[in-house]
Amino acid sequence: MTASRLRRALVLDLDGVLLDTRPVMRQAWREVCERHGIDVPFEAYEQHLGRPFDDIMEILGLTEADRLHETYAEASQRGCELASPFAGVEEVLHAFAAADWLLGVVTSKPLDRAAPLLARLGCPFAAVRTPSGPGRGKPAPDPLMLALVDLATDPASAMFVGDMAVDRECARRAGVPYVHAAWGYGEPGSPTPEIARDPQDLLRVLDTSCESGPFVTGSLL
Repeated sequence: MTASRLRRALVLDLDGVLLDTRPVMRQAWREVCERHGIDVPFEAYEQHLGRPFDDIMEILGLTEADRLHETYAEASQRGCELASPFAGVEEVLHAFAAADWLLGVVTSKPLDRAAPLLARLGCPFAAVRTPSGPGRGKPAPDPLMLALVDLATDPASAMFVGDMAVDRECARRAGVPYVHAAWGYGEPGSPTPEIARDPQDLLRVLDTSCESGPFVTGSLL
């Protein structure tokens, strides 16, 4: 199958792009600190969102990551109702699906916690890649490349929407055009990438791609 005949794919991060999970993460991290006697503010943890939990613990100089993750996961599951979809996300996803785009998710949230959150959106995600699967986590390109394999498309026909530096690096290393979600938790970085101001702004991609060919690496057009 040639690139021009491949279906296009919209792949998105979860935290800070599809759903506002910051209240859940803040509460879970507070419980980790209280239960294990850790004095690390949530803001320090938040700087590294997008990486697998164990990688964040290593960066923060914390040991016994498995025990900390168990506490964090339990607290996250109890507080999952604090998460909410960003305004307009569901409508935008359905618009892409109606235009025959494939939808995928690449997240550093384990599958058992990601699946219930994604189910709230009621969208046909054809690929969901998490640390539960093979390969390295973001910023390595592995999960995004594996998602493209799942979707049977290639980097030139896909777009990755993220909000953290690790998302941008993952997309760069996978050769996938990147769009920064300005409504998320991180800064776009430099040089300035393509930026979507809000979820509805992603619909510009549909408008500009209706009659064009696949994306050229590094560009939305």
